[in-house]
Amino acid sequence: MEQRQQHLLDELICHELYIDAPIDTVYYYVTQPDRWYEWHPASLRADTGLAGSLPAGHRFSKTIDLLGLQIHMSCRVLVAVFPKEFKIVFSSPPADGSIHYQLRKYGDGTLFKRSLHYCSDLNLSGLRPRIEHLSQLALANLKRNLEDIAH
Repeated sequence: MEQRQQHLLDELICHELYIDAPIDTVYYYVTQPDRWYEWHPASLRADTGLAGSLPAGHRFSKTIDLLGLQIHMSCRVLVAVFPKEFKIVFSSPPADGSIHYQLRKYGDGTLFKRSLHYCSDLNLSGLRPRIEHLSQLALANLKRNLEDIAH
């Protein structure tokens, strides 16, 4: 029996930040993929078929900009535990992976952790620095948007 080849690329990128907004507000905002384009520069659109926060098991499609290419992704909500945790898994031609949000109340605000795991059979060696940069920009946008909403 032939053994499956190891992925050429297997990456985990994690960021954590404090957001001066209530945990409920943060959770509801980040669990609406059709609003991700408002704060993540690579997110072009998501077709969720629902208004509001998505429940576990829900499937949706998403389109991102990856190095100038529009990539269509099939997604499924794996975990949706209000107001603490939200995780999706995704599949696309160039890469598969997950996005995991973990939230913790901290004073009047929220500690927010975003973990992106992706793997690919393609040699996308220059991808990680670009994704790191986009993730930092996205989280700065997220913080600003949520703090504007909260205040």
